[in-house]
This record gives sequence, structure tokens and C-alpha cells, in this order.
Amino acid sequence: MIPSSLNPPQVFQKSTPRNVKEVPFVELADGRLQGVISSGSDIQRVYVAYFEARSLNFYCSTNNNRPCGGLRGSPCNHLINLLEEGIKQFGIPAILKYLQSAHDPTTITTIGDFLKLAGHITHQAHGAIFSRFLGSLQLLELPLSALPLPEMDWFAGGA
Repeated sequence: MIPSSLNPPQVFQKSTPRNVKEVPFVELADGRLQGVISSGSDIQRVYVAYFEARSLNFYCSTNNNRPCGGLRGSPCNHLINLLEEGIKQFGIPAILKYLQSAHDPTTITTIGDFLKLAGHITHQAHGAIFSRFLGSLQLLELPLSALPLPEMDWFAGGA
């Protein structure tokens, strides 16, 4: 029997095409639903946002650590966009399971239901989220090749 710590990560099927122009990066990682969201008003600006596991606390700021002006005690539009795209990518049950929510996923069928569960504004270092996004972008810059990519070794079940 394989120890649970060595099981490969679960792969989720997309049910709806994602809007990568608005939310170019969304993932379940580091105990969060996290991602990068494009600014609606400035093409040069992006926001980094997340919902934390268990508490569903949340935060949103620009990539240079300026707090989002829409964060006023509840999730801003960037967090709502992140959640919408996360639901398209993974589905509500998978998000709730990953975030270790004690709520019954059958009772949470809409974004509004999820937002009612949201915790409080928190502020933890989130530079790693933006860094992971930049790392993903670098992979897109690589020329096509039939050779294996060491950076993707984990994905193919490498050594």
C-alpha cells in the first residue's frame, strides 16, 4: 500500500472553459484557493488573492503589496472572480474538500452560498502566489521540444 503522502495529486476535469484573460492563474495550493486576477481598469496591474483553508479568511492586493480598495470587510470583486474561475476549474465540492471546510458541499451550490461562509480579511505574505504565477509563465516561454522538462517531472510521476 502506498503511503498517503506519496499519492499523486488529484487531477480535476474542467467542466466549463475558464476566462484566462480575467483570471490568468488559479490553483489549489499551500492550503489556499489562490490566484492572480487582472485589473479591470489598468492593463498593467494584477491582483493576488486567496481564500485560506479551514477559516476561509481572505485577502487581495496588487502584485506590489498595495491592499485592494474593494476589500471592505467582505470579499472584493477580484476574490469573487477568483472563486468563479476556481469553481470552473475544480468545482465547489473539490474546493471545499481542499480547503477542509466542515460545511456540507451539497448545501453550497452557488458563489453566494460560498461567500456567506467566508471568514475575515487577513494579511499573510502572498509573494509566493505571484512567484508561482511567474514560474508558470516562464514554462510558456520555452520552445517546443520532445525532451522532458525537469520542472515538470513531478507532473509525469518522475523519480
